[in-house]
Amino acid sequence: MTDPYVGGVFARHTGHEQVVYCFDETSGLKAIIALYSTALGPGLGGTRFYPYASEDDALADVLNLSKQMAYKAALAGLDLGGGKAVIIGDPKQHKSEALLLAYGRFVQSLGGRYLTACDVGTYPQDMDIVARESDFVTGRSRKYGGAGDSSVLTSFGVFHGMRAAAEVVWGVPSVRGRRVGVSGVGKVGRQLVGQLLGHGARVVVSDVDPDAVAAVSARHPEVDVVADNEALVGSDLDIFSPCALGGALNDEVVKILSARVVCGAANNQLGHDGVEKMLAERGIVYAPDYCVNSGGLIQVADERAGFSFERAQTRAAGIFDTTRSVLRQASIDSVPPSVAADRIAERRMAEAGRSRSVWLPR
Repeated sequence: MTDPYVGGVFARHTGHEQVVYCFDETSGLKAIIALYSTALGPGLGGTRFYPYASEDDALADVLNLSKQMAYKAALAGLDLGGGKAVIIGDPKQHKSEALLLAYGRFVQSLGGRYLTACDVGTYPQDMDIVARESDFVTGRSRKYGGAGDSSVLTSFGVFHGMRAAAEVVWGVPSVRGRRVGVSGVGKVGRQLVGQLLGHGARVVVSDVDPDAVAAVSARHPEVDVVADNEALVGSDLDIFSPCALGGALNDEVVKILSARVVCGAANNQLGHDGVEKMLAERGIVYAPDYCVNSGGLIQVADERAGFSFERAQTRAAGIFDTTRSVLRQASIDSVPPSVAADRIAERRMAEAGRSRSVWLPR
């Protein structure tokens, strides 16, 4: 059902169009779907399967992520809105065919206003199961005509955003010879490490999952490994790339960070309002997360036209120009890059919203 209350207040106070709580007792499904804006089109965003400590934590995450998806789609020039879903639970223990099918029925019940895809804890094979109950699924496996793993173009886009930020700082759009710290070497971070090494960067990594670190070390023995994120941000870096969960940039991190550039795949990297100003005051160029990590969204969105990897990759390469435009506008307006990116995205959503406030199936 659609719950009009979010943490005791009406959902409209968060700016969201719709928040849906999904519960299926038989399968154990507990999920929340949030639609921030559909002014530009149906809300597309992945399904995160994660063992949240509480329902309030899950709600906060899905609200933040769905808003960011709206801004991400707008900035990327896509005719899509912003949506996101979270399934509460440990995917290693609670994921099942029955649960995914039940989830698919809830997605279907929204009539196409929400298009789902993969995120943390979900994979193309899971989307194939969800698609047995819903017509509104992207990020499916290649054998079903889908885009497959969206982390491929997510890392590709982050790399190009990093090149644009490097151009601002060092005058050359290249990471060659730069020491890059990658925090989180899961699906996206692992691929980013390979791209960085392939273009002459020196890479140091950290991850809370020892298996993820071991996988990177086995494939790239030249990569340096540090014990944890604190050791990583405190080391000598040119570029810091947060690729794990959100909130990576807080007061303590910014104070000790030696990097001149921050550019990573993680969503909602700014720990709180004001961090973007701290970064600017320290002369650190921040490439806004939803600007540079939109490659995965571009990849799965391309499925709607019949997936072409080459077409999606060409569009994702445009993240270099988008990031450069955002950083240039930030300089012109004398505001942090995150503020400049927000203004560009909000202007596009507002212009579309004058003629269509919400998207409805035809």
